[in-house]
Amino acid sequence: MIKVYRKTDTIKAEQFDGSQSSLFGYEVMPDSLLDALTGEPAYYSILIDDVESEPDDFPDDNEVSFEIGDWIVKETDEIKVIADDVFKKTYAELPVINKGIAQLIELTKQDGKSLGDMFVDYAPKQLTDADEDMISNWVHDTKNKTVLSNKLARAWLDGYVVEEEHD
Repeated sequence: MIKVYRKTDTIKAEQFDGSQSSLFGYEVMPDSLLDALTGEPAYYSILIDDVESEPDDFPDDNEVSFEIGDWIVKETDEIKVIADDVFKKTYAELPVINKGIAQLIELTKQDGKSLGDMFVDYAPKQLTDADEDMISNWVHDTKNKTVLSNKLARAWLDGYVVEEEHD
C-alpha cells in the first residue's frame, strides 16, 4: 500500500540575489559566461570541500553552480541548489513567534498537555506574570485570529523561530 509522507527536517537556505560574495562560508565565483542583456554573469558557483577523500584522479572539491534567484540549501550532509518555484512548493518558512509564546508551547508540551489545551487558555504554573503579559499582548496585537491559530499550530507541529526582542 502506498502512503504519503512529508519532510520533517529543518534546513538552512538562502536565496541567491547576485549580491552575496559568500554562501555558507564558501566564496561565490561568477562564471565567465555573461548574460547578453545585462552583461552580468549568467551563472555562479561555489566549491565545496569533499568530506571523504577520493582517489587521486578525482578532484577534492565539488562545484555547485546556480543562477540568480536559485535557493542554496544546506542540509546535514550536502549543499544543493533548488530553483525558486520548486523551493516555494517544497519548503515553508518556520513561523516567527515571541519568547512568551515559545515558552507556552514548550511548557505545555512538558506538562503533557495538547495543542487543544493550549488553545483553551491553559497556563502552565511556570509562566511568570511578565510572560503572560507578553503572550497576551502578542495574541491581542494579531488582528486576524485565523492567522494566529494557524501560526500557533504550525509552531507546535513544525517548530518556530523566536522573534528578536526590540529595546
